[in-house]
Amino acid sequence: MKKRLVIQGRLSDAQQAELSDLFEVDVLPQATALDATENRALLAEAHGIIGSGLAITPQLLDAAPNLKVIATISVGYDNIPVDELTKRGIMLCNTPDVLTETTADTGFALIMAAARRVVELAEWIKADKWQASIGPALFGSDVHGKTLGMVGFGRIGQAVARRGALGFGMQLLYSNASPKPDLESELGAQRRELNELLAEADFVCVTVPLTAETERLIGAQEFALMKPSGIFINIARGKVVDESALIDALENGVIQAAGLDVFEQEPLRAASPLTKMPNVVALPHIGSATHETRDAMAQRAVDNIRLALQGERPISLVNEETYQ
Repeated sequence: MKKRLVIQGRLSDAQQAELSDLFEVDVLPQATALDATENRALLAEAHGIIGSGLAITPQLLDAAPNLKVIATISVGYDNIPVDELTKRGIMLCNTPDVLTETTADTGFALIMAAARRVVELAEWIKADKWQASIGPALFGSDVHGKTLGMVGFGRIGQAVARRGALGFGMQLLYSNASPKPDLESELGAQRRELNELLAEADFVCVTVPLTAETERLIGAQEFALMKPSGIFINIARGKVVDESALIDALENGVIQAAGLDVFEQEPLRAASPLTKMPNVVALPHIGSATHETRDAMAQRAVDNIRLALQGERPISLVNEETYQ
């Protein structure tokens, strides 16, 4: 008898057909709560769940006694209780690697846009304010040759750093739990304690995962250490930053500007002060949002859940101890 699979959100027709050939498939709209009353019967029979933005709770797991694997179409899984899954012998798969370069593109786009005031000046033109050559009041900051400080130096952090060092001749600093001697040799990167990095860098780019240790890692004290000309970039998770402290730092000239793809509460509401600041470039969490990358992420999740339900090791397994 075929195993049963719940899909939340839409895969491509080809991806859905691939899974339907192998498993009994139930498709739920993205906006539907997995553990809604009307879905309890599906969960009770499900051996696998695949989707993005999955809200997994112990109560949902109680309702899914046959569950063997969850495949999230994302790298991050801070909304999923990994320890609880592991305790129950449920595999968790994610999608690293396939979105690294695209997310790094987004990070560097924010560096460029914030430094050169791209969004602010584009809106200035649309408002018909370009009546003569611009003066120093509208000048931006150079990126080439400056110092880029990476808070977190995993796959995405390294990809951003390569763009800075190899493409723009930037000096690299990184704050990370462990030294990266190969990258120090390749890129000339230098390891610093966080406070030292903040004080030395012209651009501070955050790429750490959200954990209990990194929540609100950057707050008022950290912003106070940055240069007044410093530019802050966040492509990690919104809750890594104390957003009210960031707003204060931007409003009071503690730092020059910010480029943000993530926020404490998403979607970011128009009432947020961040939406009204000319020195803020705010994006709607588009780090991996290209057609090519989102399709590749979905395919990685499809491959992960297919392999897991066929008794093979998934490509990207978070909790290794669940694979027997």
